[in-house]
Amino acid sequence: MPLGQLNKAQATTKKVVFDAAAPEYWTQACKHLMKKDRVMMRLIPQFGQACLQSRGDAFATLARSVVGQQISVKAAQTVWDRFARLPEQMTPAQVLRLKIDDMRAAGLSARKVEYLVDLALHFDNGAVHADAWSGMEDEAIIAELVAIRGIGRWTAEMFLIFHLMRPDVLPLDDVGLINGISKGYFSGEAVSRSDVREVALPWAPYRTVATWYIWRSLDPVPVAY
Repeated sequence: MPLGQLNKAQATTKKVVFDAAAPEYWTQACKHLMKKDRVMMRLIPQFGQACLQSRGDAFATLARSVVGQQISVKAAQTVWDRFARLPEQMTPAQVLRLKIDDMRAAGLSARKVEYLVDLALHFDNGAVHADAWSGMEDEAIIAELVAIRGIGRWTAEMFLIFHLMRPDVLPLDDVGLINGISKGYFSGEAVSRSDVREVALPWAPYRTVATWYIWRSLDPVPVAY
């Protein structure tokens, strides 16, 4: 990048004041990424104050991810809205009181009903340690989550990013990340997991932030899980 463009990009970053709900590490992460990565240097200034934001509580976030599996975003929203009206509050205890027929009538498959019940049971009986997650390592949290039926590693990683807002998550199985790296770093050529790891080496310890900007390069509208 020519010196003039470099100075312009750096100046743009210095002027940005991110949303008050931004993770405390966000500004430092952007400075780090723009210094270490030519694509990030160009990409980050394009999105101004936009940043990662958390949404909902732990149980509701995971329940929503289960409801949305293998269906379109629009369909997932419709089913979630119907399901969310069934309990008085979206809590594990309330979900466990629901009738299976009512859950099916909301548009949930039999398997997703089973997954939601298993999720509620894990929270209700203390099999997951949600209150301790803030002090646990990422892999320890992932291990707890993938023990729940219907939650795989990708869902657990999305939870780390969008709910706990952990700074250094690299979701190697995420299609958006793979496609974005292909377009941004390899001129559209297919990339392997090894390629993704290599590109992401300079991003550490802020791989979450870089991943978020890669997603934005494909879709400017942020997704909240």
